[in-house]
Amino acid sequence: MINSQSSSRLPNRAGVGFKGEHADDVIGQPKQVGWFEIHPENYMVAGGPRLAVLEALRADYPLSMHGVGLSLGGGERLDPHHLADLKRLVERFEPAMLSEHIAWSSHGGLYMADLLPTPMTQQSRNQLVEAIDEVQTATGRKILIENPTSYLALPQNSIPEIDFITEAARRSGCGLLIDVNNIYISACNLGFDASDYVDAIPGDLIGEIHLAGHEADANADETVLIDTHSRPVADPVWALFDRLIARIGARPTLIEWDNDVPDWATLRAEAALADRHIERFSKVGPMRVAS
Repeated sequence: MINSQSSSRLPNRAGVGFKGEHADDVIGQPKQVGWFEIHPENYMVAGGPRLAVLEALRADYPLSMHGVGLSLGGGERLDPHHLADLKRLVERFEPAMLSEHIAWSSHGGLYMADLLPTPMTQQSRNQLVEAIDEVQTATGRKILIENPTSYLALPQNSIPEIDFITEAARRSGCGLLIDVNNIYISACNLGFDASDYVDAIPGDLIGEIHLAGHEADANADETVLIDTHSRPVADPVWALFDRLIARIGARPTLIEWDNDVPDWATLRAEAALADRHIERFSKVGPMRVAS
């Protein structure tokens, strides 16, 4: 049986990615954000302090688990050991949401430690649907899949990205995690209209939204935006976010900041800004979390 979520839910307000350096500012303190995201790969251990910290965090906040290593878009059978480890974490910590990237990161038993682009073809979409089914069957949970960041158009692409991800979600019964920063970066790098993309996403499929900062590549000869997760959210990304939630309503929204990680006060302020956008622009304002 596939469940859409655990007994807890992510509130329709801003959350942030949990960083160990912020543990003292967060754990045992009054609630300051709506929820936290973790990468399950960082907690696939038998025991120790990392799991103890996660237990304490889970006692106070809803959790979202966002995978980075399943290689859903790789066209190969998924690693059974990885799936087993993920299942154990899901059963122990009962995250409110479970998600993964549309990307590949392993091939022939070799792990690339990167999120590499999946070709947008009928064959790769069929393989992606099979991989999603495998994860959902193994975990007993409905998952979300995240739209990729693109730096160039793969020559074998034959399906528009929005059609590729929507059809994969419909056929597998999963939902979508929409990263608005990824849409903006891809639109700038590939030359399509980001607003058209945002307007085409079926609202009923969107279970979560991501926001992040980016930077321009250092190459002065061309402008390529890089998904660095190292800066505040840029104004054009906020504008796309506002456009999206004005149409579909509030959704759980993550501030991703994984490199050049700021102090807790700065990260919390970025989440508070996201909550203000949700309050102002969405049809349904954020669900308040009592402190």
